[in-house]
Amino acid sequence: MLVRPALLPLWPPRVGDLFGREGPLVLEVGFGDGRFTAELAKAQPDWLILGAEVSAASVLRAYRRLKREGIGNVRLYHGQGPFALRNLVPPGSLKRVIVNFPDPWPKKRHQERRLLQEGFFRRLSTRLLAGGDLLLTTDHEEYFHFALAEAERTGLYRVEVKDPPEAHLRTKYALKWREAGRTFFHAVFTKVAEDPTPWPPTRRYEVAHALLKGELPKDLALARVPLPIPGGVAVFLEVARGEEGFYVLTHVEEEDLTQDLLLEVRRSSHGIYAGVSRFGSPLITEGVKEAVRALVRELGRRGLKVVQDHT
Repeated sequence: MLVRPALLPLWPPRVGDLFGREGPLVLEVGFGDGRFTAELAKAQPDWLILGAEVSAASVLRAYRRLKREGIGNVRLYHGQGPFALRNLVPPGSLKRVIVNFPDPWPKKRHQERRLLQEGFFRRLSTRLLAGGDLLLTTDHEEYFHFALAEAERTGLYRVEVKDPPEAHLRTKYALKWREAGRTFFHAVFTKVAEDPTPWPPTRRYEVAHALLKGELPKDLALARVPLPIPGGVAVFLEVARGEEGFYVLTHVEEEDLTQDLLLEVRRSSHGIYAGVSRFGSPLITEGVKEAVRALVRELGRRGLKVVQDHT
């Protein structure tokens, strides 16, 4: 089953609602083609496994594998692990998090993109059960020691370096790198305390649009420059003309969520509509609303007047 957060009425969903039954909840971040996920699900049929993966192609391969093997205790989310942790996992509910061979982002200027940083470990502590843990397996020694130091800095975990379990070395990349003779590193981070800072689910909204009066512009050239938004950036990538108006392909990056969505500027029975298109069921977040506000401001510079503002 694929999880579509935009269609969930409740954030985070109850475990029983998401899986159809109760049981120990496990999160796997970066499940790749799903072979490890499938093995784990069959070995632990009472576990409820939520997987997060940013690669659409990998999600499709994993989904087909699970369907083919008749595995029913896994739910897949196409997106970033921290977003799934924040919005799909109830506080204090996780038995385990599994991170196999995460992207090490080896260049110095890219290290802020690494998953296993102090902030992540602090927030993870709010979702783990008492005594819950995170298992890390990697072939990148520098990132491994970086993760150890980041976790120890929080004071919230007992950290144990161990030999990697054999099952963790049967992922796609592990099999490839084992043949190449690489060394593997493994650690268990067990929660011993919890960060006191609340980490509520991402706020989402029902609508983000405005109605304006005036003439629809003959063209709508928008500068392809970054627009600062709360916790991130938005960019108008491309504008296409349709029969009723314009469609604006927009890229929105927020703290733990990246979306490509369509904004519309078109005629309606009440004036000129400027706002989010429902195509693709985007999540309407504060960042998306800010992108719509920027679009409305641009239309204002072209002489249109706002008569209803729902941004």
